[in-house]
Amino acid sequence: MAPISKIAFATLLASTAISTSAFAQEAPAAAEASAPVAEDIIVTGTRTTGMRAADSAAPIQLVGSSAFQSVGQQDLTQVLAQSLPSLNFQAFGGDTANLNLTAALRGISPNDTLVLVNGKRRHTTANLAVLGGSPYSGAASTDLSYVPTGSIGHIEVLQDGAAAQYGSDAIAGVVNIILKNADHGGSLSVNGGKNYENGGKTVATSLNAGFKLGERGFVNVTGEYKFHDYTQHGNYDRRFFYADGTFKPGLSDVQIAGIKANPKYPNVNTINGDARYTLYNISFNAGYDLGDSAQVYAFGNYGNRNAKAYENYRHPARVSGTTSTGVKVYPLPLGFQPQEHSREEDFSLTGGVKGKVSDWNYDLSLTYGKDAVALYTINSANPGVFALLQSASATPLTGLQRDFYDGQLLNSEWTGNLDITRDFDVGLSKPVTLAFGGEYRKGTYAIKQGEWASYIYGGGQSYPGFAPTDAGVYSRKAYAGYIDLAVDPVENLHLDVAGRYEHYSDFGSVWTGKFNARYDFSPAIGIRGTVSNGFRAPTLAEQYYSSVNVGPGSTFGQLPPNSAAAQILGFAKLKPERSVNFSGGIVLHPADKVQITIDAYQIKIKDRIVPSGDQFGSLGTDIVSQAIINALISRGVSLADATSYAGIDIFTNGVSTRTRGVEATANYASDFGDSGKVDWSLGVNYNKTDVTRISGLPASVYNEKYGQTKLLTQNSLDALTSATPRVKVIANALWSLGSLSVNLRGTVYGSASQHISPDGSGAGSAAQLIKIGTTLIADLNVGYKVTPAVRFDLGANNLFNKQAPTLPTIAKGTTNERPLNGNVYNSPVGFTPWGINGGYYYARATFNF
Repeated sequence: MAPISKIAFATLLASTAISTSAFAQEAPAAAEASAPVAEDIIVTGTRTTGMRAADSAAPIQLVGSSAFQSVGQQDLTQVLAQSLPSLNFQAFGGDTANLNLTAALRGISPNDTLVLVNGKRRHTTANLAVLGGSPYSGAASTDLSYVPTGSIGHIEVLQDGAAAQYGSDAIAGVVNIILKNADHGGSLSVNGGKNYENGGKTVATSLNAGFKLGERGFVNVTGEYKFHDYTQHGNYDRRFFYADGTFKPGLSDVQIAGIKANPKYPNVNTINGDARYTLYNISFNAGYDLGDSAQVYAFGNYGNRNAKAYENYRHPARVSGTTSTGVKVYPLPLGFQPQEHSREEDFSLTGGVKGKVSDWNYDLSLTYGKDAVALYTINSANPGVFALLQSASATPLTGLQRDFYDGQLLNSEWTGNLDITRDFDVGLSKPVTLAFGGEYRKGTYAIKQGEWASYIYGGGQSYPGFAPTDAGVYSRKAYAGYIDLAVDPVENLHLDVAGRYEHYSDFGSVWTGKFNARYDFSPAIGIRGTVSNGFRAPTLAEQYYSSVNVGPGSTFGQLPPNSAAAQILGFAKLKPERSVNFSGGIVLHPADKVQITIDAYQIKIKDRIVPSGDQFGSLGTDIVSQAIINALISRGVSLADATSYAGIDIFTNGVSTRTRGVEATANYASDFGDSGKVDWSLGVNYNKTDVTRISGLPASVYNEKYGQTKLLTQNSLDALTSATPRVKVIANALWSLGSLSVNLRGTVYGSASQHISPDGSGAGSAAQLIKIGTTLIADLNVGYKVTPAVRFDLGANNLFNKQAPTLPTIAKGTTNERPLNGNVYNSPVGFTPWGINGGYYYARATFNF
């Protein structure tokens, strides 16, 4: 069956039988299926008061609190990914990216989606995803894990360029999280689950409660705890074993004896899988009426996450020394498997006052957000330090340092906003809405160096600490002013035009604008369209992040593009991305309780910020680029571990891209009387990204003999164009009868592919195209209300346990037999769109009060 036929068949199958709520209008929750949707009024993408999602001139999708009931993993990223066809999530990350997984809208970088909470800009993480070859490389976006799901009233997702309305970062769209504001009652939920296989035990609990604040105010508070255990994939390590589990020749007695004695033998390398973490969140939302025309408000959160992720196993001879009397010493006879460990704190606080003076509405606010990530390498060792100390001692040393403080990443942001609106009745079909305002932002990004032993002589194995040459504090200021005019010149025609001026202390000034319109021919049919331009300044992390990754036999440095070493190599400092967005669509209400939307879009991004492909300085003893070697040495990087290769990665304005797509949603509510009610919804997204320009490679890095001739390898290009499915379909059916509800959801992921080679670069004749075919993932949730206040849910995500495909074994039958990439046989393909862990079953109890 041809791929398109598979998609059509799966879509037809899913749409006749499947799942829940959240495309243009939110489907009601189980026992409340017939109730109207309270979140129908939107505040995102418009300055007009009382705008309904169904009447919006731009595509808006609502995700109500009922959508959370049908998702087993109570994490906001998972909820959005399982509700929105245009959003995809990161299945697996390498190194510290495995500690902060992220999501992307419409196939664009996660950095191009702006996240708001109660309409106010939320700060971003300090932990930058730096490993190339992933659609999520370079992500330094908002970490949605720090927004407790129990605190959310609903979410408004604007799928349209909105830089003129909200500023930088809103190229792909806006996610606006609206917090609960109830002044009484609340809920307690307890949730537990586990993958069918591969581990991943998860426990979560959440408590939400609302209280009156005097006679005129409220405070709504949420506390949340989550625990998620490791998952593990693959089996034997190719450096020591063949694919059948037998030892390869050439290993020393020390290596073989230590590996056999290791408690995890024969699967001594558990690098492939989820990190283990515990997460505590507390948040609040409060308001107090000062009178009939003014309110003070505040909201914020504090979160604390402790996460650990495995790195590659090191054999027993990796750390050794010789006593002053000439005796060889191996202090770690079983070998060791380092872990990257983070202790992260996330904090935000917004305070403001809003109200009305005469006919003018105002909103004045100040927001502070901060994310601090302390990084450690644990269960590791520094071979260089040990060898130096051991050489000065006649007896074997004890008390080898195993844990290292690597330093800290910090990101903070101050944001001040003033928004003013007023309606004028000038004799048109509706009053004219005038809105204007200003914004001030100050961002700071810092890298704090680690302890001496974490970085000296190559540092702790797997993740050396930040050296003095990495450390620094960087900041920028930005000022903005905007004006927005919404007009209905004749009946059923709505026009909205917005303009924005922004000035950045490090990039200068920019103008952005947006025009959208909607015309309703009748209550049954309307058309809408938008044209806008956008702007995204590179994050401070993209400009200044610096680190070293040390693998078995390799050393790669992440070179800051704004560093002197990068400029000497010929790489330019980062500059802003600029975009132009077009969209056009139709909204249909062909029958009662039926709504259909279809929107086509194009997003062109000039000077898009992407990670380069791996650029090598050396391959074994061969020099590919002496300039790269010099750049690494100038930043204090030790090349003692680079027995196989050494090189750099760097962020650049390396490409321009064009993304074209179509998104469609359909919702229908049916009533079968004594047989219950069914709420149906269907969402389809198709998009395709083409690279229209690629920057050249600086002459000092270029080497035709070794095939180093392009800024981006095929693997890196695939990350932009084909590693994310072009098609995603979500079909939902929610059946409810009395206290019982059954929710069935089917998600069709179109094919995805990427070139991968043994070194991970995707370059060279050994690169293979790995393709994941069109796949249907089914989710099931069964809920029952024992009483109006007590509900139990049982369910499964990925009901039929569809596993990620595994990387093939190459060079079979030779001493170089290995998995295509990485060190572990049968490891999952990391870009698998539905995740690498297979089926997940769960149970949840919810108590309302």
